[in-house]
Amino acid sequence: MSEGIYWLPLGGAGEIGMNVYLYGVGPEEDPDWIMVDCGITFSDGSVPGVEVILPEIGWIEERRHRLAGLILTHAHEDHLGAVHYLWSRLRCPVYATPFAAAMLRGKLTEARLENEVPLHEIPLSGSFRVGPFKARYVTVTHSIPEPNLLLLETPYGRIAHSGDFRFDRTPVIGEAADEESLKSIGDAGVTALVCDSTNVMTEGDGESESDLLPDLTRLIGEAPGQVAVTCFATNVGRLKTVVRAARANGRDVCLVGRSLHRMNGLARAHGLFDDLPAFIPEKEAGHLPDDKLLYICTGCQGEPRGALARIAFDAHRDIAFRPGARVIFSARIIPGNELSVQRIQNVLVRRGVEVLTWRDARVHVSGHPAKGELRRMYDLLRPEILIPMHGESVHLREHVRFALSCGIRRAMVAENGSMVRLAPDGPAVVDEVPVGRWGLDGTRAVPVDGAVLRGRGRAVFNGTAHVTLVLDGKGRLATTPRVSVQGLIEAGEDVLLEAAAAAAAGAVNRHARDDDEIAEAVRLAVRRVFREAIGKKPATSVHLVRL
Repeated sequence: MSEGIYWLPLGGAGEIGMNVYLYGVGPEEDPDWIMVDCGITFSDGSVPGVEVILPEIGWIEERRHRLAGLILTHAHEDHLGAVHYLWSRLRCPVYATPFAAAMLRGKLTEARLENEVPLHEIPLSGSFRVGPFKARYVTVTHSIPEPNLLLLETPYGRIAHSGDFRFDRTPVIGEAADEESLKSIGDAGVTALVCDSTNVMTEGDGESESDLLPDLTRLIGEAPGQVAVTCFATNVGRLKTVVRAARANGRDVCLVGRSLHRMNGLARAHGLFDDLPAFIPEKEAGHLPDDKLLYICTGCQGEPRGALARIAFDAHRDIAFRPGARVIFSARIIPGNELSVQRIQNVLVRRGVEVLTWRDARVHVSGHPAKGELRRMYDLLRPEILIPMHGESVHLREHVRFALSCGIRRAMVAENGSMVRLAPDGPAVVDEVPVGRWGLDGTRAVPVDGAVLRGRGRAVFNGTAHVTLVLDGKGRLATTPRVSVQGLIEAGEDVLLEAAAAAAAGAVNRHARDDDEIAEAVRLAVRRVFREAIGKKPATSVHLVRL
């Protein structure tokens, strides 16, 4: 029975978002596991009625007696946003540094799990043991407080899991990456680096968050009237930069959007906003002159319920943009959100609002490593193996190519569901496990490819038809079939309903008296009417009543 250390992504490898990674130690047939991160992603609109997408964790749920714990690298939604939805299926201890622990604690309270989940708060740079793993947090920089690289020590080797990182020498929030510790880890030997791939297509080194202050100050100062900046609520460093730029121009700041208010509370509780004045409440913002106020809004990804969308569509109770207002998008567009963002920008422009993005000025820097920063991480850690994660397929493959060109001896692409033996004799794919996606549908999670969402998708794209049949005791029609539809016909097209009813009656008369056979024949006949008339195959149901 071979033993070693294994890596198994259930999300985040072959996609950006929904990060869920398993590490196993022991015999290949039944190792002990830990989970690193448990995040969500957001729907691209292709799943009707669903905004939040969760990972399928059934495989590890079946082995939760072998799951020693869940370790969180940082507080972004795509790394911890699924914990309160899925923890009851895992029921394991959770480990996080203080800021991520505080973020998660709020979610657990909303889910009424605060007294059930064993949440262990680990200090920055802290070491701790989880099952057979000795774990250590190492400070890096990212676009949220307290991002961490995770070092995992096992009898079979040392694994560095990068988390989301970059090298910002002058961060606005927190400390710069602990390069001294990273180098000492490399000196002791690293078997494998499992590494962020998001910006592997970008040459050179990324800019510092502090580099944004001059351009943001200028853009705000040039605006004579209303100014709004939209960014991720979790980018606490960006919030601080925007506030500094506003204050340099004599403007107070109003936060617009629930997640921004929540983040403000967390940041102040952790001393991150101690040097910032209180924000202006939304209800009072309208009483200040336009040139004395700046709005920071949620909705930089075009979210329909974000503050920016509500303002753009005149649906906000307290705030409206007037012609001549300036809106600055201080965020990158997550792949898949391009159309949603463009829709909001078009609405704003039609209303006479000036829209500025990273294409117009230096208003955004990424929290992920460009090639120069990846090379810096390689040089510090000097891993024997490179496994790319946190990227779409094209990113993972480019990361492997780049790592090999930098002198790393072994690298391989493994996407969600591939179990990789890292050591000994790694890397090698040794198994494939089932993976998938679940949509948060109201308060329950259902499979994205399951009957509920498939049926809803058919109804949305093809409309619905419902047929009511009333048969007498001899199985003959007691009345004309009744056909009702949604999303199929316009006013004046009632002739289609008459044709569908006639087709239903004909199907009843032609078939045997078995109720199921009659219902299926009627369903197919009615669908055929609409397919031949308007090219649509509606989701069709039949209700049969016998007198």
